[in-house]
Amino acid sequence: MPSAVQETAVEERAASAEPRPGSPMLRYLTLAMTALLLLGVGWTAATLYAGRTPGETSAEAGFARDMSRHHAQAVEMAMVAYAKGQDPAVRQIGYDIALTQQGQIGQMQRWLQEWNLLPTGSRPAMEWMPDGVTVNADGLMPGMATREEITSLHEAQGAEVDRLFVDLMIKHHIGGVHMADGVLDASDRPEVVRLAQSMKQGQQKEINELRKLQQGAG
Repeated sequence: MPSAVQETAVEERAASAEPRPGSPMLRYLTLAMTALLLLGVGWTAATLYAGRTPGETSAEAGFARDMSRHHAQAVEMAMVAYAKGQDPAVRQIGYDIALTQQGQIGQMQRWLQEWNLLPTGSRPAMEWMPDGVTVNADGLMPGMATREEITSLHEAQGAEVDRLFVDLMIKHHIGGVHMADGVLDASDRPEVVRLAQSMKQGQQKEINELRKLQQGAG
């Protein structure tokens, strides 16, 4: 049988192994437990939110589809500016717009895939907008250039490319900001809100840059 001295030594070793208030071990265990709890809360919230997948007629689906089409025209115009523009500043902003908006198209198309929705829907364009704005007589969303304007941009040379691109893109971006505001009013879905806010901030900044170029050319 263990002696009293041995029992005391065992008890002391056990006591020394227990985390003491303020000890590094206790702090580590507390942080680990907190992290696990937060991870569990985050996973639960994400799981619950994932259950509310946007449907065919949702504002989120309408925004993803319409803004993808809106962006596609901006990318087309921006690539013309990058390839044919005379002013280096115009070429640079054309490159930036094409790169950014093509990436955003990819994000929105990925949403539609994750939501099991087709790239095109059954609702008319812009019907999801809270303020009731609609397409114009040519079926174009706010700020979009007509086919004739796009043709003129493609056929332009030199400084005329710069002038046409700046004029058309300012209007295009104003329409895009309007659409971003629309989905921010209609949706609280985190990934949609984040992208719409990023679009709005980025396009407002580019509008200011384009207006400076417009004034400089005047």
